[in-house]
Amino acid sequence: KKDIPAVNFIIHEIHCRRNIEICPYCSDSIPKSEMKNHIESEHVQVTCKCRMKMENSLLKDHEASSCPLRPVLCQFCDIQLAFNKLQEHELYCGARTEPCGRCGRNVLVRELKEHPRVCG
Repeated sequence: KKDIPAVNFIIHEIHCRRNIEICPYCSDSIPKSEMKNHIESEHVQVTCKCRMKMENSLLKDHEASSCPLRPVLCQFCDIQLAFNKLQEHELYCGARTEPCGRCGRNVLVRELKEHPRVCG
């Protein structure tokens, strides 16, 4: 899968056929001596804490970006909770009120950032 100078091609091809295998799962070129380890570490099926099954190599990305149980912070109180609980929590949390330091009115937490423009 790489460009090889024509003068070295035959020797290179012999070396590759003897020492390299193509992974049947990801099509990467893997040394034959490492193929078993590659399959066991990258392609073994694992179960995420959300009970979704996937290849081990995909778990980190899943946990970071698409797992419904990944930890996220509330935009209003910075408490950490699971992503699938965020919307319900923020509806409640943003509906709380806090007094404005300038005008003294009680302002919804979700409107605190915009309030200074209309304050006073």
